[in-house]
Parts: sequence; structure tokens; C-alpha cells
Amino acid sequence: MARALDVVGERWTLLIIRDLLLGPRRYKDLLEGLPGIGTNLLADRLRELEKRGIIRRTVLPPPAGSTVYELTDLGSALGPAVFELGRWGARMLGVPKQDDQVPTAAVFVAMRAMFRPEQAGGVNEGYELHVDGHVFEVRVENGRVVTREGFAHSPSATFTLDGRTLLALLREGLEPRKALAAGRVQVEGKTDTLERFVSFFAKMPEAAGSPA
Repeated sequence: MARALDVVGERWTLLIIRDLLLGPRRYKDLLEGLPGIGTNLLADRLRELEKRGIIRRTVLPPPAGSTVYELTDLGSALGPAVFELGRWGARMLGVPKQDDQVPTAAVFVAMRAMFRPEQAGGVNEGYELHVDGHVFEVRVENGRVVTREGFAHSPSATFTLDGRTLLALLREGLEPRKALAAGRVQVEGKTDTLERFVSFFAKMPEAAGSPA
């Protein structure tokens, strides 16, 4: 544990790894998803992670051609630890405040930790979510889930909503039918897919010490 913390225990390091679990990301995307980190500190952390062999830089094929950071196999192996820390830390969040900043990418990583495989046996569906100007794919295949940033291939349904509504559905118990009736979610495809989608994810735990 001490050696692991020497490598990834600095502030922001595990959050960088968290965001890269969704796939390769540009420097400015990482900066946007980590409010308050500062450009110099992010550059320092990325250099250290690259030196340790946890991430690498690569160039996306044309037409993008952008330089991106991605996890190596060594970095990807941190996934289970990130998910377990996320589950534990969710108990410390307390009641959401209006000014809380919750990066959208963080929610899609959290979905992997919240996934309920018992609810998804025999299900093979893909979903495309448009959230606050970003696009994500969630794919459920025989009791497993994959989340990544980008457009989905032949999705069963496409959902358009904002980050607050997504959190309300996943954490606060907002019923999908009420979100649809209020116009907080637009669905391309069968409307019952939203209820099924939400059912695959456990509600985030209440804060430690909060009333049952």
C-alpha cells in the first residue's frame, strides 16, 4: 500500500486516472474535467504518470490528429481500485448542493461501480447519452457494462439530458417517467428504455451518519 501511494497518492492523480478510464483524452479535456487543478499541476502529474508507465501519449488517426493521453495496461489495472474508492467515498458526499461541481465524465465512471449485473442478465443493448454538450456510450452485454466517451454504434436508444437530471436519476431516486413528463429527458427510441437503463444502476449510498 505504501509503495502504491508513493506512485498514485498525490492529489489529483487518481482523478486523472479516473477520467482516462473512459478512453483517450486531450490535455484540454482533462483540464476541463478537473476544476481547480491548474495547468502547471496537471502537466506535472501527467509527466510523472508517463514516466511511471501508467499513461502514454499517442496521436489519434486522421481526421482528428490530436495528441491524447491514454492508460497503459499498468494504468488500466487501477480501475477496480478506483471503483472501490468511489463506492466508499460516495458515502461521504452528503446532500448535493446547488453549487457542487460534478464533472460529467466522473458520473460515467461511477456507473461502472454502481452497475447491478443481476438486473442485466441476458440484456444486450447500447445507449447514447448527450449530456451538457458531451456524448457518451453505455453498453450492457450479458451482465457487464462498458462506458466510454464517444458516439455509440447502433444504439437501442439515445437520451438527451443535463448533468443534474442524470444525477437525479442515478442518485436521488428521480423516477424516469416523471423526468420524461417534465421534459427533463428527451428519448430517441422506445421511452421504456430509459426506465430499463436506470434500473441497471444502484442508487448511490446515503452519506455516513444520515438518517435511514
